Amino acid sequence: MADPITTSAAVTALTEIGKTSLSIFLVYTTHYSSTKLYNFACVPDGLSGYFMGMITTSSPWCKLILELMKLSDNQYSTVIMVVLTRLLVGALGL
Repeated sequence: MADPITTSAAVTALTEIGKTSLSIFLVYTTHYSSTKLYNFACVPDGLSGYFMGMITTSSPWCKLILELMKLSDNQYSTVIMVVLTRLLVGALGL
């Protein structure tokens, strides 16, 4: 029979990996979705989008979407840096 302490540690580790993966997924999904929404609603493609963007980019909803893009970009960059650093530290055996 498996050692209950080892089994509990494995379940805890899998739970933490799942939570971390979900956090990365949510941050990236927020960034990707806000980018697509900003492109669609605030600065659409084409010549009409160019002229429309002069008006819509200063609107409150476009500013909100842009701020969401900036925040999620910073969070995603931080997550990537932490994960890569953790992998490097693990590879060095520290």
